[in-house]
Amino acid sequence: MNFSRYFILTLLAVAISACSTPPSRFGVYQQSDGTIGVHAPKDSKEEEAQEVALAECKKLGKRSVTIIDSRKTINDRFPMTYNYLCR
Repeated sequence: MNFSRYFILTLLAVAISACSTPPSRFGVYQQSDGTIGVHAPKDSKEEEAQEVALAECKKLGKRSVTIIDSRKTINDRFPMTYNYLCR
């Protein structure tokens, strides 16, 4: 590959990653019943929280997630919490 292809691929990767909330800003935890909880920051979307939960489920050898519930919290930094079941 030549330099211009690397440049274009790098530029595309940066543009795509700039369009979403960084995963490190989510609080992800596994609950005692096996479900995955995701504390979502203020500026995130439910789809982003689901992607983070799916990544956590894949670490456990599961292939998909199903949302169980979502609820508002009193935490200013993480105003929404989502719970997912790994399948």
